[in-house]
Amino acid sequence: MAQASEPTKALHANMGVDYVISYRFTDVDKTKAQRELELLIQAIARTGLDVEVRNGDKCSLLLFIKAADQKRFNNEVYKYRVKDWLNGVRSAQPDREAHQALTADPLTDAERYRIVYHLLTSPLEEGGAGITPKIGDWKNVESIFPLHDHAFNKHWIKKWSTSTFLKVEDLDEIRNKFGEKVAFYFAFTQAYFAFLLFPAVFGFSAYVLLGYFSSIYAIISTLWCVAFVEYWKRQEVDLSVRWGVKGVSTIHGKRHDFKYEKVIKDPVTGETLRIFPATKRMARQALQIPFALLATILLGSLIATCFGIEIFISEIYDGPLKSVLVFLPTGLLTTLAPTLTSLLTTVATRLNDYENHETHEAYEQAMTAKIFILNFVTSYLPIFLTAFVYVPFGSIVVPYLDVFSLTVKPFAEDSNQMEMPKSGFEINPARLRKQVIYFTVTAQIVNFAMETVVPYLKRRGFAKVQAMKSERAAKKGGAAPGASVNDHAEEADFLKRARNEAELDVYDVTTDLREMVVQFGYLSLFSVVWPLTPVSFIINNWIELRSDAVKICLEMQRPIPHRADSIGPWLDSLGFLSWLGSITSAALVYLFSNDGLGPDGSPSTIKGWALLLTIFFSEHIYLIVRLGIRFAISKMYSPGISKERAERFMVRKRYLEEQFGDNALELPPSTNEKITRQSLEEDARAGSLTSSSTTDRFWARQRGWQESVKVGQGMIDRMAADEDKKGQ
Repeated sequence: MAQASEPTKALHANMGVDYVISYRFTDVDKTKAQRELELLIQAIARTGLDVEVRNGDKCSLLLFIKAADQKRFNNEVYKYRVKDWLNGVRSAQPDREAHQALTADPLTDAERYRIVYHLLTSPLEEGGAGITPKIGDWKNVESIFPLHDHAFNKHWIKKWSTSTFLKVEDLDEIRNKFGEKVAFYFAFTQAYFAFLLFPAVFGFSAYVLLGYFSSIYAIISTLWCVAFVEYWKRQEVDLSVRWGVKGVSTIHGKRHDFKYEKVIKDPVTGETLRIFPATKRMARQALQIPFALLATILLGSLIATCFGIEIFISEIYDGPLKSVLVFLPTGLLTTLAPTLTSLLTTVATRLNDYENHETHEAYEQAMTAKIFILNFVTSYLPIFLTAFVYVPFGSIVVPYLDVFSLTVKPFAEDSNQMEMPKSGFEINPARLRKQVIYFTVTAQIVNFAMETVVPYLKRRGFAKVQAMKSERAAKKGGAAPGASVNDHAEEADFLKRARNEAELDVYDVTTDLREMVVQFGYLSLFSVVWPLTPVSFIINNWIELRSDAVKICLEMQRPIPHRADSIGPWLDSLGFLSWLGSITSAALVYLFSNDGLGPDGSPSTIKGWALLLTIFFSEHIYLIVRLGIRFAISKMYSPGISKERAERFMVRKRYLEEQFGDNALELPPSTNEKITRQSLEEDARAGSLTSSSTTDRFWARQRGWQESVKVGQGMIDRMAADEDKKGQ
């Protein structure tokens, strides 16, 4: 029975494997592949890591990596923690003795995997193997990934599926397993979900009692957005201190792709520095402006064109197949927008590479800014067109939409069906609300399906097709031996799982963070149109938290446990959307204050000065409120800041005790020498034999603190007696 359970036990323990490297030699001749493999294993062995090689699928090998030399690995842990201490991430210097250090501050799974990953990927001069998957000499190294802990994954999914709210201990578990970067995403989504309770309840009440475009709802929504952003800033501080990563963003990791132009020595430290001129980088970064304009024009033109076609078909065209043709612009947008976005993303990536950022943090920040521009246009421009073009200027713009009659001309019976009705064109004010409902409900459901359901079906379908091909080839007698043909029986289940995980996609937490930020934008910018927006989002986000956990566990490789002390540049995006929301909400309330009907397509009903004044006051009130909320939150109790102060106090206290000891304030030893006539004469004789100054004689009249006490008490007795005589 014990023997039967051994493979299962080893399976769940991952055979002690820290990382798996997938090496694929499909396009490499045998001799070169063997030489590359030798160099790869030699590079790994130099770092003190053990390697085991097994068959992979489709002309690939799997290299299983383990930190076997515990003494050498403990030394790496110490070096890593000392680096944190020197950079101000750790408040206290780590203990040099490994056992005491790991007992006082145990090594988490995330820290272990991070250090091993550092050994595998850091440059040779930093003591690493310098392996860079798909780059340079290691272009045939397909991926480096840790294996999933399936026991934890099962526990994680089961626990979360039965919990409404997550505790900070649940976030600690994620941090310990997947690192702070992933943990910050789940912490943000959980905080956002909990914060949505109030706007969901208030939004439902506003929907029932106040209706659409309520000024009261707009004010409350704007205040909520400010409060949430400022609250999350404080939460980031608390969590970064709790997880011991505050300030870790100041430790910049060098990019392998950084191209320097010259090497100089730092005049202060003497270090060798690789320099790329800042002026040249700034000139390259200036290309972001034409890129932003190009992306806005291309995506904006596509969206505006599809928008115009949709308006023409739904509002003007009155011929056959209207109910079908009305979906034509949606089909065009669904087909062309992702293609164009993908193309622009490629351009943005190449532009980011061209900017030649030295650190990973700078590269990520620049890339996030470019991606945010693309997402802003694709996500919000359709609603902006409806709210600020179609409704106010419909009567002017719509007559020019007859250019889109070409899209329905093959189906029209006569030209009258493609002309504006003689009775005139009427604006449909419900269009804006329907659009907001689509983006906040329907689009969320579609994204969930594309993110979770489709990859699962795709993976299952691919596996089924591969099985059918193998079965068909086996029947014909031409089936190639499978990768598992030489597996040992006790390793078979483990290796099968490792091969499956090698084929999974890499999890990118930035994608999930972007989704949450875009969703926050809909709430900040347009929820005044449909007050049930937060109700939709709170339901979606409860599911999103659990589906993302399932996605990580089942559909993705286990994430590399990178560190972070915040959600990065996305925090700036939240602040921008919160500010912009104060403007758009005010503008929408003004434009649609007539029972939600809007200007009815005629801009003559809009008073420009009143609209600008509304926006001006709204923005300035927002800025004042933000300062007030920021000040109020700064005065509130913060567990993170309190912990940080306590740690700093203990460091100072420990230092003082080590330098001066615990007895620094004890009384000096007493002389126990009685003052007599003989002792005074002896002192006088000794003083006459040596030259002494007035100062020396002043300090020699009393010996020790005990004699000073007795002399002082005697003075008190004499003065008290004199006072008593005067009183009599």
